[in-house]
Order: sequence, then C-alpha cells, then structure tokens
Amino acid sequence: MERILVINPGSTSSKIAVYDGEQQAFLENINHPVEEIGVYPTTYDQLQYRIDAIAVTLQKAGIAADSFDCVMGRGGGIARLATGGYEVNQALLDSAKDHPLFDHVSNIGAALAYHFAQMSGCKAYIYDAVSAETLLPVAKITGLDGMERTSLCHVLNARAMSIRYAKEQGKKYEDMNLIVAHMGGGITVSAHCHGRIIDNVRDDGGPMSPTRCGAVNTMDVVDLCYSGKYTYEQMAKKVRGDAGLTNLLGTHNAREVERRIEEGDAYAKLVYDAMGFQVAKYAAMMIGSFTEPVDAVILTGGIAHSKMLTGTIKEHLEHTVKVVVMPGENEMEALAFGGLRILRGEEAANPAYE
Repeated sequence: MERILVINPGSTSSKIAVYDGEQQAFLENINHPVEEIGVYPTTYDQLQYRIDAIAVTLQKAGIAADSFDCVMGRGGGIARLATGGYEVNQALLDSAKDHPLFDHVSNIGAALAYHFAQMSGCKAYIYDAVSAETLLPVAKITGLDGMERTSLCHVLNARAMSIRYAKEQGKKYEDMNLIVAHMGGGITVSAHCHGRIIDNVRDDGGPMSPTRCGAVNTMDVVDLCYSGKYTYEQMAKKVRGDAGLTNLLGTHNAREVERRIEEGDAYAKLVYDAMGFQVAKYAAMMIGSFTEPVDAVILTGGIAHSKMLTGTIKEHLEHTVKVVVMPGENEMEALAFGGLRILRGEEAANPAYE
C-alpha cells in the first residue's frame, strides 16, 4: 500500500498527514508560536525551523522519515503552472524562492516536501497550486490594455470536490461541466469544463466574504484611492482583510453572525443574505462561460457548513441548476489523493518544470 506524507504550511502552523492508500493514518497541526516564527526575516528563512519541527513530530509519532513512497507539498504562487501535479525539481524550487508571484508561506511547501522526499529516496510533488492557470483566452481579456484577468482561486479543493462528485455520479471529472464556489475567509467561484478551469472570479473580484469586500464599482475605488485619506497599505487592507463581514459586522466568524440573526439582528441578516445572494449571482454568471449544459454547482469550503448560507444560495439557484453542498477545506486529502493517482498511474504529472 502506498504511503504518502502530506505537508501544508500555514502562517503560524505546519499541518502534516500520513496516508496509507486512501486512509489517513496520521494528522497533526504543528503550531509555531509567533515569538518563534517572528524572528525569521523572510518566509524562506523559516525552512529549517519547519523541517526540524516536522521531523520531531514524525519521530514522536513513531513514523520513520524514510518510509514514504512520495511526499506532497502545498503549491504556492509559482509562475507558469497548470493544474495537476508537478515533480519538485531545482527549477521549481528556484522559482518558488526567488520569483514567487506573491509572498505566502505556501511558497515553501515544495521545499519542505523535497527535503523529506530526499530522505525517503522518493519523489516530491506539488499539486493544484493556487496559481495554476488554465483559463480560456477570452476569459483573460479586460477593457484595459496591458491588464489581463489572472487566475487565483481555491484550485486544490475546487478540483478535488469536482473529482469526488464526478466519481459519486459514476463519471469522470473530464466528462462533466461544474461550477464550484469555495467559501472561506475569501470566496472564489470557478467554472470547470471537461477537466479544465476555463474561468473564475478571484476572492477580490466576486462575492463579498468574511474578510474581502468583493467586486465593487471601480470608480468608487478610484475616488477612495485619490481621496487623500488612505495609504496604499490601508486601501489594500480595506479590500482584503478589514472588509466583508469583518467591516460590516465587526466579525469574520459566520457562527457569530448566525447567532446574532437568531437573536433578531435584522442588519446581520441583511448582510449575511447579501453574501449568499452574491455567491449565487456569480455562480449563475459562470453558466455563461459554458456552451453546454452545467451538471451542478458545488458549494464547498469551511462556511459551506452553514445551512443558513447554503440555503440562501440554493433558493436563488435551484430553479436553474442542481446545487450540491460538499463542505470543508479538504486540502490534506486533496493533496494525498492527487499523489495517489500519480503513483498508481491513473494520472500523469505535468512535464518537468522549466
């Protein structure tokens, strides 16, 4: 049975899991106290610190660090990636370290995986990195010369839930047309046509979310930027971070918002309904990206657990398209199962990264 180590670095934690085939044999979320992680000037300076923490955790659990058939790392903002798996090579490591598309701790996922793969004498892979891009050419065009729409969405979980749903229907992912709304701190909506993400809306260009303002009138943003009231950093925070539910209701916690609604807070209900309304609207908009019927809209991510929110979305969509709720982040399973398909020859990794 194939044994796979999965490594998913977060800002103040490193989540690791061991899978024996499809079964999760071990899961641990290793916390990195801010006072420890904060001493490192850059994300990549944390690499050895995290390697040591993972090694100690595996040792304490009695898991041999050289017992894996492959190691899967979370892919970060690496340029020129398609969806699917990439074997970690030096070119990919160099790109993640020296030329990332954005600064995020997931950029060291490949390096962490590579270290432990070297110990096991196996291959390391990243899979469905957030920067993976397969949009149709027409989906990239904007009305501003030199400014293309770029693809940044919850690729990993969106594709994993699509693959799972297709399997549950006795079909292949490549045989279906699906729309996926991943709902977490940010919300993205993606159109999956026969195994390819042909269009999507990013977490700063679609529905409002717990911490994002979503799409707003462009000229209103221009006016704010030139009002003299805000610096660049403050404006960036207004659209990503201190926005959405956080800005309107003072909390990003969906459970807290629902508690207020149940206690009769009419404004909380209006805002929460508006978020669901916007998710439904952008999911419906994605139907226009297809030239064939859409099989289903999948609602996933952490706040897809909310029956109140998914109920609002269903109310606006079910007269048009089937809606399926598949809640949770599912990142560890998605990485493990991607590696498993590669090991079993069910899916080929992409050509070597150059």
